Amino acid sequence: MSLNKKITVAVGLSGGVDSSVAAFLLQQNGYNVIGYYMKNWSTDIGKFHCPWKEDQEYALRVADHLNIPLYTLNFEKEYKEKVVDYLFESYEKGITPNPDILCNKEIKFKIFLERALNLGADFIATGHYAIGQIDKNNICHLIKGKDGNKDQSYFLHEMTQYQLSKTLFPVGEYAKPKIRSIAKKAKLPTADKPDSQGICFIGEVNIGELLKTKISPKVGDIVTTDGKKIGTHEGVYYYTIGQRKGIGIGGGTPYFVIEKDIKNNRLIVDKGSWSQSLFRNDCVVKNINWIVGEPKIPCKLAVKLRYRQDDQECEITKIDRTSYKLVFSKPQRAITPGQFAVFYKKSECLGGGVII
Repeated sequence: MSLNKKITVAVGLSGGVDSSVAAFLLQQNGYNVIGYYMKNWSTDIGKFHCPWKEDQEYALRVADHLNIPLYTLNFEKEYKEKVVDYLFESYEKGITPNPDILCNKEIKFKIFLERALNLGADFIATGHYAIGQIDKNNICHLIKGKDGNKDQSYFLHEMTQYQLSKTLFPVGEYAKPKIRSIAKKAKLPTADKPDSQGICFIGEVNIGELLKTKISPKVGDIVTTDGKKIGTHEGVYYYTIGQRKGIGIGGGTPYFVIEKDIKNNRLIVDKGSWSQSLFRNDCVVKNINWIVGEPKIPCKLAVKLRYRQDDQECEITKIDRTSYKLVFSKPQRAITPGQFAVFYKKSECLGGGVII
């Protein structure tokens, strides 16, 4: 993206190396860079520590090193309402949400974008591994990051044309090792800081312990696909399709979660990670956000049903105004309601929707 360099870019400094290098690269290219740290969550959960103070301190150190201002924006109320409450509500319904996608949609590229522009920024920038392109017709395209192992376009598929037109992804053209190298040469305080883990802004947390803070345990039966009871669980809400660890059934070939029977509070399992019960030939997706407009349907597209999955071929047909059916060229393992199907045409992310 070619831009007039006499513009102001608000960089979301998370305290990590990627956003730090994003700010550095923009500064090196002559932009007026302002740092913003988003305080979205500050509560420890059980034995799990929320790292917001440490992250904010790293963001402050980076801003000081680059001699740019840093402001803290408190979005805790919005984050709880839009991301955390949605997470609890989804699990109570028996589906498995993706809070990082909701965080991008509702926080980073919505209220942060709005606040930054209102405070005088021309653009915002983040440390996501993705590429934004504008064609000759001024249509914005979302392209996979050059580093195939770090590409984060999957998490950005809900972005709109307006949001893309106001967002820069400075690290998208680089591989992660190069980003580390740039950080070290620039002597950024985050150069050797490990990548963050877990839920965006909450940190590395046991999802079961998080859910138990709001959803009370409810003991029920664990049954096999042929109806045989083989154990008990504390609540079907705490599990997800394809899960192996934490089921509590030991001995021999491990069991995997096949289905959650919410009505009867039963967890249905089967033996083996490649059990046929785990595979499906099709699924239904709802409320697809098409970044550059809906393609001519029916058609064949590449799709990811989870982050880091290789692109899978599917045929997409329309069921009604908001629902679509996907039929896969190869059966897919552990298709999980609440997760997102994200569509691609070669390296371009076309958008995505929630699996129902």
